[in-house]
Amino acid sequence: MGFTLVTFHAHPDDESIATGGTMARAKAEGHRVVLVVATRGELGEFAPDALEPGETLTERRVTEAQAAAEVLGVDRLEFLGYRDSGMAGEPTNHHDGAFARADVEEAAARLAELLRAENADVLTVYDNHGGYGHPDHIQVHRVGVRAAEFAGTRRVYESTMNRDYLQSLLRRRAAEMPDLPDAPDAAEMDDFGSPAEIITTTVDVREFSDRKRAAMAAHASQIPPDSFFLSMPPDAFREAFGAEWFIRRDAPQIRETWLFDDL
Repeated sequence: MGFTLVTFHAHPDDESIATGGTMARAKAEGHRVVLVVATRGELGEFAPDALEPGETLTERRVTEAQAAAEVLGVDRLEFLGYRDSGMAGEPTNHHDGAFARADVEEAAARLAELLRAENADVLTVYDNHGGYGHPDHIQVHRVGVRAAEFAGTRRVYESTMNRDYLQSLLRRRAAEMPDLPDAPDAAEMDDFGSPAEIITTTVDVREFSDRKRAAMAAHASQIPPDSFFLSMPPDAFREAFGAEWFIRRDAPQIRETWLFDDL
């Protein structure tokens, strides 16, 4: 029996980094996969040569999202219609139409309409601090949780990062590959993700790491070939991104390995 997974993200490329493996695995196992993106990533940074003459970043990021969705096997891609708010503390957080200042009830009603239309079984959002404090990511948490209440979606997962695992991995990689470009320092991860002890669900996506990497590469304006992510050798990428982590809201004490168990 197939279920319907809806993944809710803030900007194009977030889906590939955070839940790309889960989406690809769900599709491979016969489930319906729906991707909803709150904004079109209008304020993302990009290299001067990333766009074609006359092309806007918004246009490019929509095209990239479509390409990544195809790689991951997404059945339906929708944009919720808000504008990128920019990083925390920037004036753009308060601009008209910015997702960070959207009315939560109104935005949740938009998402809930889609959840009901899709008869969604599982919804993924972000953890309560948006993984690393980005205002749009925090708003995804607020809006997604409320939308699930409106729609009666029976299972909601908070996508997060295993802070302890990633810090350990970064320390090891710093010693093994000191020249890896733009590699974050383990100490910089202190406020990222969640401690292992509160993570309920660790999804093995190693089999889909090539597809996840290809989906990330489709977002070339944000993740260029020489980025930290794509500069990793395939085996290192598989180790770093071969698991995706979630917190199951209705069962905080459970430890499981997949989103559709016991549905």
